[in-house]
Amino acid sequence: MRVLAGDIGGTNARLALVDVGGAATRIVEERRYPSRSAPGLGPIVRRFLDEVRSAPERACFGIAGPVVAGECRTPNLPWVVSAAALAGEIRIPGTTVINDFEALGYGVGLLGPSDLVTLQPGAPAEHGTIALIGAGTGLGQGFLVWDGNRYRVHSSEGGHVAFAARDAIEWGLRGTLLDEFGHVSYERILSGSGLARVYQYLATTGFAPEQPQVRREMEADDPAAVVTRHALAADDPLAVKALDIFASVYGEQAGSLALTVLATGGVYVAGGIAPRIVTKLRDGTFVAAFRHQGRLSDLASRIPIHVITSPDVGLLGAAACAAR
Repeated sequence: MRVLAGDIGGTNARLALVDVGGAATRIVEERRYPSRSAPGLGPIVRRFLDEVRSAPERACFGIAGPVVAGECRTPNLPWVVSAAALAGEIRIPGTTVINDFEALGYGVGLLGPSDLVTLQPGAPAEHGTIALIGAGTGLGQGFLVWDGNRYRVHSSEGGHVAFAARDAIEWGLRGTLLDEFGHVSYERILSGSGLARVYQYLATTGFAPEQPQVRREMEADDPAAVVTRHALAADDPLAVKALDIFASVYGEQAGSLALTVLATGGVYVAGGIAPRIVTKLRDGTFVAAFRHQGRLSDLASRIPIHVITSPDVGLLGAAACAAR
């Protein structure tokens, strides 16, 4: 069966025709569009269908944002996406709209060993609950629960819960962000813009001098990409410390999610940032924060942690959902 699948983030909208069924799920044709290039999802989908000259009967779009009763008000885009309205606009009656991490959940079962980097092998429980977390434009979360026959996917907006500072630097960061936003969620830190905020906060504290060259690069390029590049090269103390804080907070929140849903089946770290900083995630900072769970630290040390490196898991999961 050929379906239309979409992985819709705050930065990019990826659309693809996908063949589902048989031995494998295969992307036939794909396009990527800037999400802010249109006033809504419908015009982007119509453009894609015109370009590929196809009219599939089923479609599913995983969207970064809460989906309630088939409608999503996207937190990082000025869109309201209704499955019913979108179906009429794109002329595909069998159209479904789900949370992007729900789509990710449908795609996890399609991953192979080459799609993963393991940070902690742990001791996975058969049919144990699986947790999903991923930082990109925002911070997505979700989980899968075994119902006796198969895994059922559940979306979450846990990325918007209040950030819990753990030391003096994080309390100072939280206070600065609280003054700016009025509420400090984990997404304010665990996102591309969040990494840049951590760097900027450290610069204001005098943790280390800000290098003029790095500042110029941040003004000309994506600030998070610049911070990441210099942190991984270890040639700028502010960038190194910013990424260290980012990785530690990421690990702490992943560990908290694992305990919240009792993810004995493992935690899968997704999103656009993790594959780019996998070297940092493997240096022990992330795992140490993940395990630091007080009286349940031993349990946390037995939970597998995998980084998803495949960029297609969300598309494939949306396709699997469309074909159901």
